[in-house]
Amino acid sequence: MAQASYRELAARARQEADVATLANVRERALRAEAAWLEMAARQDRNEQARIARAPADHDAAARTGTEQGESDGNAADTPAIPLR
Repeated sequence: MAQASYRELAARARQEADVATLANVRERALRAEAAWLEMAARQDRNEQARIARAPADHDAAARTGTEQGESDGNAADTPAIPLR
């Protein structure tokens, strides 16, 4: 992975806070750590929701005969354009 994970960024922010000599720098680093940890938690929740949804998406695709995001060419798949 080219980018650091949210938890790695939180750890870096914590290290910065631990070595900071100025109170405002320490507080900024601690706020950054909290933000990175919240983003990591949000990513975890989204991944769990995606995993939970996966069987339902597969079942729906099996019922319609198409995979998610695919079209069978039926005009009903195309949203109607409102006429004025």
